[in-house]
Amino acid sequence: LLFVLGTVSCTLFLAVNGLYSASDDVIELTPTNFNKEVIQSESLWLVEFYAPWCGHCQRLTPEWKKAATALKGVVKVGAVDADKHQSLGGQYGVRGFPTIKIFGANKNKAEDYQGGRTSDAIVDAALSALRSLVKDRLGGRSGGYSSGKQSRESGGGDKKDVIELTDDSFDKNVINSDDVWMVEFYAPWCGHCKNLEPEWAAAATEVKEQTKGKVKLAAVDATVNQVLASRYGIRGFPTIKIFQKGEDPVDYDGGRTRSDIIARALDLFSDNAPPPELLEIISEDVLKSTCDAHQLCIISVLPHILDTGASGRNSYLDVMLKMAEKYKKKMWGWLWTEAGAQSDLESSLGIGGFGYPAMAAVNARKMKFALLKGSFSEQGINEFLRELSVGRGSTAPVGGGAFPKIHSVEPWDGKDGELPVEDDIDLSDVDLDDWDKDEL
Repeated sequence: LLFVLGTVSCTLFLAVNGLYSASDDVIELTPTNFNKEVIQSESLWLVEFYAPWCGHCQRLTPEWKKAATALKGVVKVGAVDADKHQSLGGQYGVRGFPTIKIFGANKNKAEDYQGGRTSDAIVDAALSALRSLVKDRLGGRSGGYSSGKQSRESGGGDKKDVIELTDDSFDKNVINSDDVWMVEFYAPWCGHCKNLEPEWAAAATEVKEQTKGKVKLAAVDATVNQVLASRYGIRGFPTIKIFQKGEDPVDYDGGRTRSDIIARALDLFSDNAPPPELLEIISEDVLKSTCDAHQLCIISVLPHILDTGASGRNSYLDVMLKMAEKYKKKMWGWLWTEAGAQSDLESSLGIGGFGYPAMAAVNARKMKFALLKGSFSEQGINEFLRELSVGRGSTAPVGGGAFPKIHSVEPWDGKDGELPVEDDIDLSDVDLDDWDKDEL
């Protein structure tokens, strides 16, 4: 599942306070203080990116607090409400919750923490990272920051991930590329360009990792490559333009820090990213893992295959896929099942009274749902989801207060359904002549 943090204003479901307070040893981090507290710090930081509605985050909270208290004065432990501060989560490529990152010597190269979710495991990882940082310093490998500016030795300031383009190489690389390109036109003598260079280089490395190379950062020396400078009307330096397939280039007029550049690049990536997966509910694991990991899960119950055939079912699935694409920045999960396959689930969501197909949007944390009352069409579903996204619409508790038992079923094979085969009747011993007479 690809999750890029988009705008979420689902106040109906998501009005929840943060998980930490000023009395904890966990330091609350925001876009306002993150650079000063973490990036410019000489300290090692462990940072949790969480969402208040996320069950896994809620279970981690006491362990995270315990680890913060144990590491006080040794390693800094912070937390970012990435649901509230989505630009910060997006900058560090947060796709799910909780995400834990270790900010060590090179603050531009945060490491993902993949260990256990207990305070013991967290403390062990922190001390191991601290030991590595101290050994690096002892060996003369600094990799640190000075006043928030990255030193050349740290590696993040080199230009290895910035693609140098020329009059000769530009078209074959950029024009008609399926990737998104952010291209800086610069002049070697330009002071603003020199100031941008380390930020652009650091952003290029981060963006390459976070988008798997789907968004590329490039540079053109406009004093040498005057054909390009003339074609794109470059009048001042640096000028940054965004190139996307099939569209005219647009000017980037955002901030010039690495965080600004990364945030815009990730927005461009999410705009071009594939929609979330549409999964059939074939087991309890599919339902629970999808609904637990997302703010909302959108569940459709489609008519039985004998009622629609493959073409009819695919047309319903196409509508869902279009809606998943339209709302992909919302970080919702998308599921479907066949009428009657999960009858207990249908009952718990009040589905059936309006016939099929039907749709419910479920908040698994609150165990509440809203039901589609309009048509199962792009327009009807769009109106339903738009209402939910601005905090409107009526909700009801899930029957029984929890998901019912989910039956394991075979996934749909993509074919038309077949009627059950009836037993053949052997007519060899029947005297049809007598039978006809009796009937008459």
